[in-house]
Amino acid sequence: MEKTFYNIFKTFFKVGTLLLGGGYVILPLLQSELVEKREWINEDELCEYYALGQSVPGVIAANTAVFVGYKLNKIKGAIAALSGMTLPAFASILIMAKIMDEIVHLQFIKSIFWGVGIGVLVLIYLAVKEMWKKSIVDRLSCWIFFIAFILSAGFKAPPAAVIILSIFMGIWLQYQRNIEQKGLDK
Repeated sequence: MEKTFYNIFKTFFKVGTLLLGGGYVILPLLQSELVEKREWINEDELCEYYALGQSVPGVIAANTAVFVGYKLNKIKGAIAALSGMTLPAFASILIMAKIMDEIVHLQFIKSIFWGVGIGVLVLIYLAVKEMWKKSIVDRLSCWIFFIAFILSAGFKAPPAAVIILSIFMGIWLQYQRNIEQKGLDK
């Protein structure tokens, strides 16, 4: 089979349609389609592209598709592979969104979401309780918590800024403790 835009798209569309469970499932599917059936690449190349796909930011399946597509037909191949790999997921999300839009108004579904919301609140509470035990260990860590809480809740500070500030305060706290420890050791 020729390595045309259409054939690459069709092959990756098939793989994207069968891809359930994330990026780790893609390897046997690509092995079957690209190595065994079409003989477009060999096993070593597939493993290299898969490893590259894992090492760059983004979705493993899409990254691997871009690398393989580029090998097969340069930029056109990369575009065909990426389009074929992502189109099934995109289409299924659109279909699910349409279905959800239709059923979200049903009382039964509202009840389910209400119950899920309560369950999520309980899980958040349990996570906070567990984190509290491990994080708030002395007076100073309690002050860091209250400062971060006031910045977040009272002043609507961006969460990233609060996290970064808390990180620096934690580093400073540990630095101060190390200085005190060295002073006691003398």
